[in-house]
Amino acid sequence: MPHRILRQQIAQPVLEICKELRNAGESAWIVGGCVRDMLRGEKVNDWDVATTALPKKVQDTFRRVIPTGIDHGTVTVLWKGESFEVTSLRGEGAYSDGRRPDNVVFVGNIEQDLARRDFTVNAIAYDPVDGQVVDPFDGLTDMRNRVLRAVGNPTARFREDGLRILRGARFVATLEFELEEETEAAFGSALDTFRKVSPERVREEWLKAMKASTPSRAFEVMRRTGILEVTYPELLEQVGCEQNQWHAYDVWNHTMRVLDESDGDPIERVAALLHDVAKPRTRAKSDKTNDWTFYHHEKVGADMADRWLRDYRFSNSERDLITGLIRHHLICYSSEWTDAAVRRFIKRVGADNVDPLLRLGTADALGKGRNVEAELAALKELRGRVEQAIEEGGALTTGDLAIGGNDVIPLLDGGAGPAVGQILRALLEKVIDDPSLNTRDKLMPLAEELAKQL
Repeated sequence: MPHRILRQQIAQPVLEICKELRNAGESAWIVGGCVRDMLRGEKVNDWDVATTALPKKVQDTFRRVIPTGIDHGTVTVLWKGESFEVTSLRGEGAYSDGRRPDNVVFVGNIEQDLARRDFTVNAIAYDPVDGQVVDPFDGLTDMRNRVLRAVGNPTARFREDGLRILRGARFVATLEFELEEETEAAFGSALDTFRKVSPERVREEWLKAMKASTPSRAFEVMRRTGILEVTYPELLEQVGCEQNQWHAYDVWNHTMRVLDESDGDPIERVAALLHDVAKPRTRAKSDKTNDWTFYHHEKVGADMADRWLRDYRFSNSERDLITGLIRHHLICYSSEWTDAAVRRFIKRVGADNVDPLLRLGTADALGKGRNVEAELAALKELRGRVEQAIEEGGALTTGDLAIGGNDVIPLLDGGAGPAVGQILRALLEKVIDDPSLNTRDKLMPLAEELAKQL
């Protein structure tokens, strides 16, 4: 970790904005996450500028300014085709709703502004004009020690804004830091405030955590500090839930390993986190093997996940992907599958979802800790057969058939109706068994025969 800022790391427009404010008789710093990320040698995408200038003076200094959050001291400066948030130095009043300050008070020095921030590593400022670092809470030392520590009194800090404890859990994963003891101990006292946080904000923090190399670090913090009890208590039922002989870990530890092994995007990682959510509720002892079974946990789990995803404002397409992956994550492939069985697998899962499902299957196998090589080999073989089936271009949906609804309607006495889809689906099943049937000459007689049976 570099722990120093190089001038070339700073975007030229940001440096120019700070110089313009200096020319206007004010001081300006880059602050918060962008300073932290520069010190870690990472690329910065979002720049935040803090200044002694009040909003009115910022508006007077720059030609194009949008008052995006002027009541809280923030304006957006449009500079050479880009937009940058510039915020006046401020302190904050009480947080009556546990989400945002009741009022802000403009302050005269950068140290007062930094004192309102959540963690010491986010409370460092840098003046790009004179190259000076402002670090009143020793955030640089915490960065070197890879420690996440609250600014000031952690209990007071977290009770101000309930989201801060979830951000802390996320930073443990994305920064790969450890929570300082007093900081972690204060999480529990902020849970009532955390309950006021909107589902949308929780969702965004979860998805940011999913971008970490090891997202389980965030969810372990959530588990042990009570955050998960508030957001998704059903997941806690996995802790200590013993599995069958094919697993080396209980459901929770298996899930954490699957989450870390998953290499898909954040939405796919949500599916990895939730893929076994129903196992504790479907667990039963088999009379034959005296081992644990989890019949239909994939179906029950998809329904459980769907309810939570709706509550936390995931989009329809995101919910469809996640619940589909959960519903189909028991692949159970063997080399004895016929080519028709492979095509049916693609049809059932959906061609667009096969790759995400196989990625989840691979992570699931790696997370079991037993019989891993055999499962990975089977999944690799299945992937090859799927790719071959798709390359061959066989019909996998009714839209791939050589005839369509307009061809079927004249065959029915009642014309268009549910029977059209019924016939097309029946034809698709025949074509999946025998792709050579997918010609108009062969399908029309079959369609006529099916129509007569209705």
